[in-house]
Amino acid sequence: MRLRKLLTSRWFVVSAVVLVLIAVILLGALPGSPLNAGKLSQFFGGIIKPVQNGIGSLTGSVDDFNSAVFDGMAIRKENEELRREVAMLQYKLRQNEEAAIRYEELKDAFHIKDTFSNFEVYGASILSTEADEWFSSVRVGIGKDEGLSLDAGLSYIVVDVNMNLVGRVIEVSDKESRVLPLIHEGFAVSCKVNEVNGANYLLTGNTALKTDGLCRITEIDPNNIPDVGAEIVTSGEGGLFPEGIPIGKIVSVDSSNELNITAVLEPYSGIGRLKDVFVLVPVGKSAQDDAGVQAGAADAAGEQQ
Repeated sequence: MRLRKLLTSRWFVVSAVVLVLIAVILLGALPGSPLNAGKLSQFFGGIIKPVQNGIGSLTGSVDDFNSAVFDGMAIRKENEELRREVAMLQYKLRQNEEAAIRYEELKDAFHIKDTFSNFEVYGASILSTEADEWFSSVRVGIGKDEGLSLDAGLSYIVVDVNMNLVGRVIEVSDKESRVLPLIHEGFAVSCKVNEVNGANYLLTGNTALKTDGLCRITEIDPNNIPDVGAEIVTSGEGGLFPEGIPIGKIVSVDSSNELNITAVLEPYSGIGRLKDVFVLVPVGKSAQDDAGVQAGAADAAGEQQ
């Protein structure tokens, strides 16, 4: 009963037919096979041929699929390599663009030498600021190895590429120097409005203002109060800073107390934005006297903080 059921089952019949077809195909592939003769050949050929064509088509499809897979992998690998090459070219392009910008900035800086003919000009890149947000000092990449020396009590002017005042050098080591920026409360310089016979004032750093990158102006005569927006430059008094170095613009004035009129100045040289600075060293002249005047101004500024 089980055998009869097995013999009449659908899967058995299908399996048997498949086996017969495979046997016929293999037998027909043999040389001299009786299946290749006469009507028998035509009969089985009519059955076998579609099967052979189907198998051939399936084999071709598998080959095409494999080729597509391998071709796709090759194309994907090639695309990855091209993306890496494009990324590298873009990186080099950005480097070249930045180098071109730096070159133009430094090329424009040559007019500093013409303007300050009585000074040796040393270019330096900013290395870092000190570890607090108030810019206690700025480290620049120039030192004794490049010929810059600083005796005790001396100081040198520091400007940016546009000749705007940045600060002054306070310490020199073998490979770098420390610059006291003009927003620091220990900095002081005599200044004036940038006009003929402009009134003189005292510009100092201020603890409350430096976090915003601003400075304070004091010693303002009630009859010569600067206007908001007025440009302030060094006055030349005191010796260390020559006259006419741009410092910044007045952003506010407090004249509520005529005995103590003050103003707030925004420097042109934003310390956080600078990449390069220039140190101005007097030619053939000791700066000892200048340093003494500068120290006196700083002490006076400290008393006002």
